[in-house]
Amino acid sequence: MSHCRKLGPDGKDIVIFATQEDHKVPSTVKLPEPDPQPGLILPNGDINWNCPCLGGMATGPCGVEFRNAFSCFHYSTAEPKGTDCFDLFKTMQTCMQKYPTLYNKDLGDDEDLNEAMEAASEQSASANTDDKTKKS
Repeated sequence: MSHCRKLGPDGKDIVIFATQEDHKVPSTVKLPEPDPQPGLILPNGDINWNCPCLGGMATGPCGVEFRNAFSCFHYSTAEPKGTDCFDLFKTMQTCMQKYPTLYNKDLGDDEDLNEAMEAASEQSASANTDDKTKKS
């Protein structure tokens, strides 16, 4: 028959010795169901910064910049969504360029991203000019 022995300081470790007879009988232990993983967006709509899907971006050397840009985009009500966040994303990109071994080495050479950001900035500036003209 099996027996236990407590070891370590204050008996905090328990060692269980089992016999062959103990292993012949199928286990009757019922494991609890794992807690559901909430994903990137929590049920209340907040961002789950601990989500493994972020790949540690929220805690790296540019974590603050990433969280600021991502939060801005997530909560953005601008149309199209996120057009009010370009400066924050540019700040994040600038930070990431300082750490090429941690972040994509080609980040600084991303012509498509730079062109899209410039076009959106021009569009945003144009929209602001149009709004001022309409108010005059």
